[in-house]
Amino acid sequence: MSKNKIIIISCITIFATVLIIFIIKLFTKVQKEEEIKNATIIVELNENLDIPFNEPDVHISNFIKYINGTIKDDYLIDTTELGEKEIKFEYTNDENILVPYSFNINIKDTTPPLVWLSNTYNIDTNFKGTLTDKILCADNYDDNPTCIVEGEYKTDTEGTYNLTFIAIDSSDNKTEIPFTLNVTKPSNKGSSSSQNPYPFKEIYDKFKTDDTLIGIDVSFWQGDINFEALKEAGVEFAFIRVGSMKKATREYFTDTKFKQNLEGFKRVGIPVGAYFYTYARNEEDSINDAKYVLKELDGAKLDLPIAFDFEDWSHYNEYGMSLYKLNKNAEAFIKTVEEAGYKGMLYGSLNYLNKMWDTKNKTVWVAHYTTKADYKDKYSFWQFTANGQVPGINGAVDLDIMYK
Repeated sequence: MSKNKIIIISCITIFATVLIIFIIKLFTKVQKEEEIKNATIIVELNENLDIPFNEPDVHISNFIKYINGTIKDDYLIDTTELGEKEIKFEYTNDENILVPYSFNINIKDTTPPLVWLSNTYNIDTNFKGTLTDKILCADNYDDNPTCIVEGEYKTDTEGTYNLTFIAIDSSDNKTEIPFTLNVTKPSNKGSSSSQNPYPFKEIYDKFKTDDTLIGIDVSFWQGDINFEALKEAGVEFAFIRVGSMKKATREYFTDTKFKQNLEGFKRVGIPVGAYFYTYARNEEDSINDAKYVLKELDGAKLDLPIAFDFEDWSHYNEYGMSLYKLNKNAEAFIKTVEEAGYKGMLYGSLNYLNKMWDTKNKTVWVAHYTTKADYKDKYSFWQFTANGQVPGINGAVDLDIMYK
């Protein structure tokens, strides 16, 4: 047989094989479509198919009252975009037929804006700016909810003014808080700390158990530290500030004592973690913050997490940032450092953790200056004073407890 005949026969064989496979697939598809067409499909949905914006742990099964079978993939539904959303899935019915199904849900913003305001607000006649600048007004979804103060008042004139703070988001959720504005003359008294000093030994004796470690957190404010003295005093861990950003120029800077502190704690064998004081306005900023921290660490091993530390609450309204975006910033920072092999953590004071932060699945370092930690959610570290006294440090230092 000639070579050409062999090639022709081979081509015919391949073509015939492909054709047979195509016919089988087509037949199977038609058969499957006919099977699905005749399948018994019984899906009873809940009457209410609305779901709040950014609601966690929402699955297909949350919307189904009854189904004659088993859902193949009861996947997690993304609830971070407002509006109607089509939900598609497959389930195996009680005839053992895999059938498709779909329905629509409606993601709605039902949460009114958060206004950080009690029934009184006190200022003096040197007050600068506006009340809507200074009184924290934030929304879970909107970056810039409408925030106004209703009523007549003068911030440069002594008096008592009965006002109402009103905040409205784009879904017409409204918060109204009646409050009294007290405007007084500037006080000549200097500010003073109401905290008593906390000698480290007293704190160690009070809080040390088999399940706790007692430590500190430091920055350049503590100056040159005697690390040997800290070790001898019983300091069991430390967090050090890596750096921050100049808010006005958006330029990064490294804490002037960072390298010295990192090397010093490591030299005497005190376990160390780190924190970065951030002004991040979006996820990109947070990722850049994390990358800066990683660059400064330069591969150095840490025993404890790296904390995302946002505290610029008095200027929060200037950020134009929803609570959703605020929390995404923290998540972006933590994810970036963890992808580099470190552990990430969220730092925050008790009230902000309760009202602003989503702490789910996060390691938490709570700041609460009191004699008893009463943060209700899970936390790993407690910063309980900024007025600690430890041999080896001249002046005050933050004291912390770590829970094993």
